[in-house]
Amino acid sequence: MFGMRHHESRRDGFLAVGHGRGRRHHGHGFGGRHGGGGGDMMRAGRMLAQGDLRLLALALIAEQPRHGYEIIKVLEDKTEGWYAPSPGIVYPTLTYLEEAGYVTAQADGAKRLYTITDEGRSYLDANREFVDAVLNRLDAVGERVRARRANESDESPRGPRVSRLVRAALENLHQVAAERLKSDPDTEAAVVNVLARAAAELRKG
Repeated sequence: MFGMRHHESRRDGFLAVGHGRGRRHHGHGFGGRHGGGGGDMMRAGRMLAQGDLRLLALALIAEQPRHGYEIIKVLEDKTEGWYAPSPGIVYPTLTYLEEAGYVTAQADGAKRLYTITDEGRSYLDANREFVDAVLNRLDAVGERVRARRANESDESPRGPRVSRLVRAALENLHQVAAERLKSDPDTEAAVVNVLARAAAELRKG
């Protein structure tokens, strides 16, 4: 079973397209996040919809031992944020690869570090053409996104681009401040003071 070619194990394949850590992107296919995205991006979407995250994860682990979060980050960076599988899909995928004998896992602090096995390399080699095609398509999408951003004005109303983690932290800060002011409008000066101190600390860094 575990030696099956990729196209023979389609029922087991899945790929979380557009399911990044930001929940507002759920429900969109590949390319939905930016609305359209051009022919190359739509073709990438069709390819990934038929793809297998197991093979992509195995290919990245074959490059070097990786943690689950690294796999998410590599795919996100490769596509400039266009595609990032959710932890809820990546970690069960890694568990499957371990149980199949394609990778081994060892404790690395609070994380687990995954390393490919000889059996995993054989399975990856048997599906190398497919994996390379998907990775090349992801690279092409990343290039398109970078080119688009390069053409955008530096004076965008949204300001400089930040990572999803920083954006989530800022959104959380905004929500907490709004709730505090709603419950006690007299704390406005205190809230402003806290934000000003935070900005000053960041400037020091």
